[in-house]
Amino acid sequence: MALGANSMRCGEFRTTYASDTTIFPTPMSRNFAIAGVVLLLVSPFILSSYHLNLLIQIGYYGIAALGLNILVGFSGQISLGHAAFFGFGAFASAWLYNTTGLPVILCIPLAGVMTTAVGMIVGVPAARIKGLYLAIATLAAQFILEDFFNRAAWFTGGSAGALAEPLSLFGYYFDTDQRYFYVVLAFVVVMYLFGANLLRSRDGRAFVAVRDHYLSAEIMGINLTKYRILAFGVSSFYAGIGGALFGHYLGFVSAEGFTILLSIQFLGMVIIGGLGSVMGTLMGTAFMVLLPEVMDSTAGFIGSFVPGITQGLAYLKEMAIGLAIILFLIFEPDGLAHRWKLTKAYWKLYPFSY
Repeated sequence: MALGANSMRCGEFRTTYASDTTIFPTPMSRNFAIAGVVLLLVSPFILSSYHLNLLIQIGYYGIAALGLNILVGFSGQISLGHAAFFGFGAFASAWLYNTTGLPVILCIPLAGVMTTAVGMIVGVPAARIKGLYLAIATLAAQFILEDFFNRAAWFTGGSAGALAEPLSLFGYYFDTDQRYFYVVLAFVVVMYLFGANLLRSRDGRAFVAVRDHYLSAEIMGINLTKYRILAFGVSSFYAGIGGALFGHYLGFVSAEGFTILLSIQFLGMVIIGGLGSVMGTLMGTAFMVLLPEVMDSTAGFIGSFVPGITQGLAYLKEMAIGLAIILFLIFEPDGLAHRWKLTKAYWKLYPFSY
């Protein structure tokens, strides 16, 4: 029997390319995103400074982690030096303010541009090498920039570090957690929307083509050198913005905070969240930021029964991070984003979720 024009449609039907690449696949997902932003806008009036501090950390680390995911998850390249670019952005923003007197709100994006230039220079070898060799090249960049931070006193303050002034607009200083939270939230929304739109563009599709099969991409006319270096530039821009927000939040930038361990933690964020997922990046960042806090609480609870366990808390935190990455690689290689999609699909089809 033929179906009438008014028959109920079952499922999601996309008839145009634009609808297939939309940021929000369904109206409900868009409404949930808007509701989440609104909830975050009122959170400074509800949450304590401790919880706001965690949200701010998730914000600036999440921006930097998205840049790494664009490089690793969407263009298929590897970087073990992302923390160095994160640190360069922090130092660059502080240096711009201290030498030029530009408003901090302008220093932050300019620091991102400066970090982009450095990242594209480092990304030049990516045009000719890949895999393990590229990982070693980016690891070398990590140590080169770390040495630069310690020696370039004119730029970083050397071993003494550099002061980073708090952000201010029209004489209003964002020097508390409640105020600075809105600054970080604004940058998160803008940078994540920009990243999602980038991946829907021609350049974003070229990144994915280079990742999936670079020979086929080259045959189709995609310039591999251009897009590999561009991916490093975009990744570095995000790292620079995140680092600048980090520096102005703390008010002080020191080279000791941007070691290879932080680069590994950034990789952990994108692996746990899900390679090639914008939403998963934020989920993975939240997981990595909250994991040490959960370890603190757990160790404090167990410590009341097993005295002395708190003395090894620092080692337990490092072990927990490494163990989490290994477990996700074994049992959930597609990350939290994939698990979230499966959960949504289950309840969407319930009770026929088989």
